[in-house]
Amino acid sequence: MPVYNVNVKWGRAIFCDVELNTDEEPMVFKAQIYALTGVLPVRQKVMIKGSVIKDENWGNAKISDNITVLLMGCKEEDLPREPSVKPLFLEDMNVTEIASVSNTPAGLANLGNTCYMNATVQCLKTVPELRDSLKSFKGGLGISGGMISAQSVTAALRDLYELMDKGISVPPIMLLQVLQMAFPRFADKNENGTFVQQDANECWTEIIRMLQQKLQALSQETFDSKYQYFIDQYFGGVFEVELKCDESEEEPITRSEESFLQLSCFISQEVKYMSTGLKSKLQEKITKHSQCLNRDAVFTKTSKIKRLPAYLTVQFVRFYYKEKEAINAKILKEVKFPMEFDAYDLCTPELQAMLMPMREKFKEEEERRLKLAAQMKDSVLTSHSHAPNETKTSFTSEPFSFNADLGSNNSGYYRLQAVLTHRGRSSSSGHYVAWIKQNENCWIKCDDDVVTPVSSEDVLKLCGGGDWHCAYVLLYGPKVLEVPDASSQQSESNHT
Repeated sequence: MPVYNVNVKWGRAIFCDVELNTDEEPMVFKAQIYALTGVLPVRQKVMIKGSVIKDENWGNAKISDNITVLLMGCKEEDLPREPSVKPLFLEDMNVTEIASVSNTPAGLANLGNTCYMNATVQCLKTVPELRDSLKSFKGGLGISGGMISAQSVTAALRDLYELMDKGISVPPIMLLQVLQMAFPRFADKNENGTFVQQDANECWTEIIRMLQQKLQALSQETFDSKYQYFIDQYFGGVFEVELKCDESEEEPITRSEESFLQLSCFISQEVKYMSTGLKSKLQEKITKHSQCLNRDAVFTKTSKIKRLPAYLTVQFVRFYYKEKEAINAKILKEVKFPMEFDAYDLCTPELQAMLMPMREKFKEEEERRLKLAAQMKDSVLTSHSHAPNETKTSFTSEPFSFNADLGSNNSGYYRLQAVLTHRGRSSSSGHYVAWIKQNENCWIKCDDDVVTPVSSEDVLKLCGGGDWHCAYVLLYGPKVLEVPDASSQQSESNHT
């Protein structure tokens, strides 16, 4: 394999023994230079013995060990700045500038069937605690001798989010490179030399597992945490599992615990709603060895959730393997999912009892708002007096976690904040897109580097039933209770 060790000269700096593989596109080498210098690939001018290297091929460049590669280009922070006061009208702005002023998230360039990774990155970015945890992560990329660790993937995602936070649509070259080195199947190419499409949920799972090893758990003075790592703290749930033998009453019932990072919604002819698909998985028949019968027997496995995470990931099991065609075929059936999800029925009785105090608070706040709305309506009809002005009420947010378990969900109520969809007939083909919630009235469709606003009605149409985009992975965040602060409550009581 034509792999060389070269020296990269950038101004007065020289980086020795940088690996250059001519079997890979020059963009991969430029990504390595970016890791060393901080110069974005789009700002790099790379020269080898007078020849300027393009992004797609090495041309006629004569490459050998120990040659000096000249890099011209500067980091973004080294570029001259525009005057601080400069009139600029919307019609004069480019896409990046419009995204920046309108708070529209940055897009991600498709590097050749990499939409599966782009959609995953956009969905996970909607978790503010994850962004905070990544910002505090101090590890570097640490690429050495072709070995990639969880630290490298975590650092690459952190650096990518930092660029995206600036409103810049970027090619996620470094994250793609470290993922491909950590998981070689993501680097598979077809006969045309382009990357093969991958399963977005596999990418989601692998990124989460990498982060699970490196991101430390968050802490707050008023909360306790039983977890060492962030992913277990905010994404991890716990099942209470019971196994009962159907063929022998003498077989003792066994109980255990199982951790999970996502729930599976299985799709059958009977399943029309997400909640039904989730419940069907909680009780299933399995075959295992029976000690009493001394043979394999049928057992009923019953699972109940005993710990709800703040962020609940739900995967729609839409793909199944077809041996004849040797592909993961897709189930197109329509399965409706809600904007707000209540996980109460999936929980153990003990957890249900723990959820009740916060659920009662939600109920009281809803009744308060209904009562206030009725008072305002009566005031308009009778014109007797001024009703309390709801718009002037200031609110405070109640914690969504139990005091003894930071990162948990203390009500069972969730709100949808991201949907990863797939269009096509198999997981190894088609196209993946992220749909992320911006505010109560607006969602954003992130189709690689094309970012457009959509409505919540558009998102609800992603339930399947045809060749259009079908929901594949859903991310629910905690529903936060907003209550009037003490001064607002006193003001309301004075009006009633």
